[in-house]
Formats: sequence, C-alpha cells, structure tokens
Amino acid sequence: MHELLMILLIIVSIALITVVLLQSGKSAGLSGAISGGAEQLFGKQKARGVDLVLHRVTIVLSVLFFVLAIAVTKV
Repeated sequence: MHELLMILLIIVSIALITVVLLQSGKSAGLSGAISGGAEQLFGKQKARGVDLVLHRVTIVLSVLFFVLAIAVTKV
C-alpha cells in the first residue's frame, strides 16, 4: 500500500510541476508583481480558456498532492 501511495505521489508531483510551468505569467517585473498581486486579490483579472482550465487543474492536483502526502506519512 505504501509503495502505491508513493508512486501516486510522484506522478501527481510531476503533473503539478508541469501544470504550474504551463501557466502564463500575469505580469512582468517588480512593478507588475506589486500591482498584479492586488488586482488578482480583488478579482479584477478573470482567467479564461486554457488559463482557467490550468488554474482548476492546479487546484485539484495541489489538493491531491497534500492528501497523498498526509496519507503516505500515516501508512
């Protein structure tokens, strides 16, 4: 059981890294990091199309990653 969970954790980890790297940056530079974070916090920028799908897949994979990581430590 432990080996199966470890294999699933590795697969989810690689998929999560891949999905995060596929996402496009919202803004560039230091000024973009300051103002872009506020815009995203207050919901002025909405994700559409492929960005929306990647955003949702990232959320699902990150939750699955944490659940598998906790499950591996309990077994």
